[in-house]
Amino acid sequence: MPMVNRSSLTKLFGAFRRIHNPRILIGSAVIGVAVALVMSVFVTTTFDLIFNFAANTKTNIVITAATPAVGIVLTRLLLIGGSRVIGARDISNSTSDEYIRAFHERRPTMRITELPVKLLAGIATIGSGGAVGLEAPSVYTGSSLGLFLHKKLSRFFKRDEAHVLLTAGAAAGVSAAFRTPATGVIFALETPYRDDVAPQALVPSLISAAASYTTLVALLGSEPLVPPFLQYDPAGQTSGRGYSDWLHSVITFDTLQGAFILGVIAALAGRGFAWSVHRMKDSTQKTSTVKRIAIASIVLAGLVVLSDRLFGQALSLGAGIDTMKWIFDQDWADLHNPLQLIAMLFLIRAAASLATVYGGGVGGLFIPLCTLGVILGQFVSVAIDGNTTQIYPILGLAAFLAAGYRTPIAAVMFVAESAVGSGNFVVPALIAAAVSQVVITPLSVAEHQKNRRRGHLESRLELPVGSIVKTDVFTVPPDTTISEFIHFHVLGRRKRIVPVVKGSTYLGMARLEDMTLIEREKWDTIKVGAKTATHLPTAAPSWSVRDAVIAMEEFDTDILAVTNRSGHFIGTITEGEILRLQEILEETEE
Repeated sequence: MPMVNRSSLTKLFGAFRRIHNPRILIGSAVIGVAVALVMSVFVTTTFDLIFNFAANTKTNIVITAATPAVGIVLTRLLLIGGSRVIGARDISNSTSDEYIRAFHERRPTMRITELPVKLLAGIATIGSGGAVGLEAPSVYTGSSLGLFLHKKLSRFFKRDEAHVLLTAGAAAGVSAAFRTPATGVIFALETPYRDDVAPQALVPSLISAAASYTTLVALLGSEPLVPPFLQYDPAGQTSGRGYSDWLHSVITFDTLQGAFILGVIAALAGRGFAWSVHRMKDSTQKTSTVKRIAIASIVLAGLVVLSDRLFGQALSLGAGIDTMKWIFDQDWADLHNPLQLIAMLFLIRAAASLATVYGGGVGGLFIPLCTLGVILGQFVSVAIDGNTTQIYPILGLAAFLAAGYRTPIAAVMFVAESAVGSGNFVVPALIAAAVSQVVITPLSVAEHQKNRRRGHLESRLELPVGSIVKTDVFTVPPDTTISEFIHFHVLGRRKRIVPVVKGSTYLGMARLEDMTLIEREKWDTIKVGAKTATHLPTAAPSWSVRDAVIAMEEFDTDILAVTNRSGHFIGTITEGEILRLQEILEETEE
């Protein structure tokens, strides 16, 4: 056996350290464990102690219908009371959207003091039957803990590594929420962008998600929150169909055709749902809290009564796990008007989620999107040939989740991790998810998403001109003679262009090329103000660096004056400062 060269190992570990700070990897594992501990308490309290108890208790339909309203009211009281206790501004019900917002900030911030309040509010909303899921509180838990660790141990981390720990925490949150570690990683990397991913936190996210999953499994077991639906049909044993036959039946021309149809339908329906979610969120800024809670409570109560009348149980309650079970348990071939029934269930579930969002509930839309996708897939399955196979609802799940969150890879991975059997069905799921991405517009249920990552140069060009403006610059008054300008500024300071300022008012630029057009004998008598270049543009403080570069190129100048709305001189932007911007930023981030 050949001996390992020690110098080779040294180079290998050195390269590894350059790629990832070992403290980042350790910190990611710590975050994963911490998130799992928090979420184990959250999941147990929300489902085992509250939601499942209420769902399994035979109560009057009136009491059941009023339960979501009680949760909405309690959620609002917790957010108001929590803000007063910690002495902060009003705590919003935003959770996973806060992760995306912080991700795109140069210096991400999330208040750790708001975490307990939002977790309690999430328990109130989800535990009482609000039609939202727990991935949002889990993502908020992980991302806020990641930034908290970075802040408390800032001497061990670089400033830009806050984004890495933020993303690793989000991955741990989704991993803990559904016990699907790979989905957690991909979801955290995909959600900040609609058409891109954030790969810089891949390895830390893998470690954090694995640590979170392992810890949660040790505490609560390995059974996922969402039970595996795509399974080998036990009825196939009695009908003579073997396991191998069942697997091969997953990929057929009809299945692939159905996947394409589902992708188109899911994109259109997902577009409408995402638009509705944004309308609900926008309306919260225009409608009083009392009115919103009243409307949401009435709608949620009515949906409970309606779903109980149509389906024999309150399928409008909760994130939708019971609804998905109900879909798979039905023998649709024996039901009267199954398409109308499925369509009604889709509308009820969509309305329940929108009403919960409108009422200010705390929770996510991951599982509600999955539920709507399963319902949509079952509709297509029945509409095509009355088939009751499980594959179409699963494809609907992948397509609708991909369309709603703009996370196609995470959607397919979630299907893979939540299924039992073979990966054969992943191919039609990929088709359904891909088609939904092609059809849907740049819109998702998540706020603050950007279309794609920007390169270093592009991101620098979007910075405000304030990042490169020089305020301590020499200026020349308009009554200065050309001779004085030449000797003091051109020869003495090597400046070919100088701003002309009277008092604090900017007048234009004194340029050597303009002054040399005057006869030498007249330099002592002609003032600079008479030959000031007034046609050059001035930059406003609201400009971006990109705006300044475009203006410089258009007017063929390497310097711009920056003025406020009143024309008062602030400073200058030079081509040299723009070229040095990357170096300046790197120095400030050390």
